[in-house]
Amino acid sequence: MHQASLFDSFFLGGFECSNHRRSDGRRLDLIDVTGHEQWAEQDYALLRQHGLRSIRDGLRWHLIEPTPGQYDWSSFLPMLQAAERQGSQIIWDLCHYGWPDHIDIWRPGFVEHFARYAAAVAQLVKDESDRVPFYSPLNEISFWSWAGGDVAYFNPMARGRGFELKHQLVRATIAAIDAIREVDPRARFVQVDPAIHVVAPNDRPGPVREAEDFRLSQFQAWDMLCGTLWPGLGGGPEYLDIVGVNYYSDNQWYLNGPPIERNSPDYRPFRGILAEIHHRYRRPLLVAETGAEGDVRGDWLHYVSEQVWLAMQQGVPVEGICLYPVVDYPGWTDDRHCPVGLFGFPDANGERPLHQGLADELQAQQVRFNPHTEPAILTSSP
Repeated sequence: MHQASLFDSFFLGGFECSNHRRSDGRRLDLIDVTGHEQWAEQDYALLRQHGLRSIRDGLRWHLIEPTPGQYDWSSFLPMLQAAERQGSQIIWDLCHYGWPDHIDIWRPGFVEHFARYAAAVAQLVKDESDRVPFYSPLNEISFWSWAGGDVAYFNPMARGRGFELKHQLVRATIAAIDAIREVDPRARFVQVDPAIHVVAPNDRPGPVREAEDFRLSQFQAWDMLCGTLWPGLGGGPEYLDIVGVNYYSDNQWYLNGPPIERNSPDYRPFRGILAEIHHRYRRPLLVAETGAEGDVRGDWLHYVSEQVWLAMQQGVPVEGICLYPVVDYPGWTDDRHCPVGLFGFPDANGERPLHQGLADELQAQQVRFNPHTEPAILTSSP
């Protein structure tokens, strides 16, 4: 069985840090509206109490570079310093769908700006911490390309330009990795994208081919980064370090139809998806996002953890599972309360309520994956 060793804890907590512009032009800031900006240090301490010593969190590039080439670290430095004080290991998202308004994402300048910004972040992190840094340069290149480049769901609100946007995001990622490594060669990188499975609703050749083409599209960004697809973009094996796999209950669906239910014979076990990704890239894997809404949170974590355990038994190098988001958040499109987290929204003192069902399952799975560690504190906040 593979023994995980990359992160301080096998289970991680991830803070929703999207800051894109919606199709109506409104910019989101999930770090702010979830209360994480105000209570970052308290949040990190809370996660450590529950055994989550490794964390996914993010920067807000649009706040850091409001003027071209000039950086304001006031939105990030307090979080970085709080993480250091709490001893939390952070995978920092450099860009979670949002970028400064003064940059045109379609132009070469986007790549150049992002690389300079990434280098500046790396220097600041190096100055503040002795830890080996972990970065996720551009979150979900494949999903972003589809949502922003094909269906105009969010910025850059384009249609029919998804593949073009994917190229641009890959170029920017490669440039950022080079820039960061110039500052700190120790840096590690998690390339995060959704893992999907698509099935044709019938066995007609046309739909079967279309479904399989859609399924295979999940590999395009990773293939571009490692240079096996469109090598002219500059990719190579050194740009695919840790493969981040995002997986939710709706990541399998019928072509042009509804999600595939987990009890359906058409549903592909998650362990098989992980094994295929490992066979394709031979890189360490991180389940970088997974979670469910409402009372099924614990049941979903049980399923994902069991599948990861079975995959690891077969030698698939899964290094961790990230509960994402680890706190509740308001929905992107309608601001509704999305009850998905291990913790809820903070009160006036920054205290967050605990979801006991998910907490109980987390405790059970922590014992499964590392039976020699002390049990986490899994009681409700006072």
